[in-house]
Parts: sequence; structure tokens; C-alpha cells
Amino acid sequence: MRIALSQLTTGPDPERNLELLRAEAHRAAAEDARVIVFPEAAMACFGTPLAPLAEPLDGPWATAVRRLAEETGLVVVAGMFTPAPDGKVANTLLATGPGVEASYDKIHLYDAFGFAESDTVAAGSEVVTIDVDGVRIGLATCYDVRFPELFRAHADAGAVLSLLPASWGAGPGKREQWELLIRARALDATLWLAAVDQADPAASGTPGDEAAKSPAPTGIGHSALIGPDGTVRQSLGAGPGLLLADVDLDEVAAVRRAVPVLANRRLKPTAG
Repeated sequence: MRIALSQLTTGPDPERNLELLRAEAHRAAAEDARVIVFPEAAMACFGTPLAPLAEPLDGPWATAVRRLAEETGLVVVAGMFTPAPDGKVANTLLATGPGVEASYDKIHLYDAFGFAESDTVAAGSEVVTIDVDGVRIGLATCYDVRFPELFRAHADAGAVLSLLPASWGAGPGKREQWELLIRARALDATLWLAAVDQADPAASGTPGDEAAKSPAPTGIGHSALIGPDGTVRQSLGAGPGLLLADVDLDEVAAVRRAVPVLANRRLKPTAG
């Protein structure tokens, strides 16, 4: 399966961000990709008041993404914000395209490093997978990467690939943590992991002072495709880019035979 990881920097205007998504999706389709993954907050960047921008899954922004999927024949996965109770929003991944229509609300909220996502965002509770051409794929978002049980839940549900859109917070040691965590989660669950971050705003041409003033997580780049053995197969730098990769899904079974950590678990999830 050929997938495309679109590392870009979104701004506060959902309509302008749609134009970015449109251009990238057409590039990916021209390269015969089957799936394109955009970052968390593709609809509007963090640091923007989210409640006024949030739309339901049948609203104009999601409808435009569906139309883009139809135009290109791609399965499109993109981060957006949907309304939630008490004036909050859900941090939602929309997955849409031929034979696919699903959404995932981020379970683990980024209440860390001085930022409190839960002040404005309501947490999700459901593990979500999608099927693309008979291939099961798990959905996760950014801070979820610190919780290995979610990725093992993907594997338990039959997934051989997890998609991780992100808008990673900058700071000392954060790139090292990102690179360690995405490799660890692939190895924990012995599956492919496509980690797609927002590009570093400074590397995208956003004035450095503007980015530095906000504590909001706005991305550091360094998106990567990680193999089921935890090795980095392809990666990007800090700036915008489109990573195209052919994923050998049969490799998952081979790695699971060699390193059967899922089968060897003594502490397994319990129902209910």
C-alpha cells in the first residue's frame, strides 16, 4: 500500500487550510498513493479559538474534505474540531474516501508541559480502526503516542498500520521524545506507524516571534514512517514536505513471528 504523509503548517483560517490540503492531495494522487494523512489540527492550528470554528462531521469543512477524497480517489485522514458539550470541542480525525467513512476523537488530551488541552477539548473514549482495501488501520492523535495500550488495542483489533497525526509541542528534548516514542509504539505493537506532524512554523515561513509567544503545540516536523521492528524507514526534516512510501504489510506477520510480544503478554486487557 502506498501512503502519503503530508507535513505542513496550518493557520487559523479553515478555508485557507483546505487549499493546502487540496494541493497536497492532488500531488499524492499523481504519485499513485492510496491514503494521504494530514496532521492534527489541519482544520485550524492550535492557538486559535477553537469553539467558534468547530463544525459537525456533516458541516462544510468535512464535506469539502469528502469532496477532495472523491476528486482524488484517496482515503484522506485529517485533523479537525467538532462541537462537544459544555462549549468544548472534540479533537477529531476524519477518515474519508472510497469505502471509508469514520472519525476518531482523541482519547488522551495534552495536559502537559504547561498546556491544558482539556480546558477547551473534550476527551474521546472509543478505539477506532478503518479498513482500506482489506487492510485494517488504527487511528491515534499526537499525545496518544505516550500511551502504548492504545496501539496494542489497534493490533488486537487486527490493525497492521497505525496513523498518528500530530501537532507536537516544541521545547528542549521534545524532538528526541517524539522520535523515541514513535519508534517505541511501532515496536510495542509490532505494526507500521505513520507519524505525521505539523511542520515547524519557523521552517514554513511563520515569523519566529509569533510562534514563540504562544504555548500552543504548533509542530516541529520530523514526520516519519516506522517499520514494525521499530526502525525508521523514511522521514522528513523540520519544514514542509510530502513523504511517499510503499508499506510492505506482509512484514508485520514476519516481525510478529520473530518478536511475539503481543502473544507473550502476561498482562492483557480485560473486557468491560
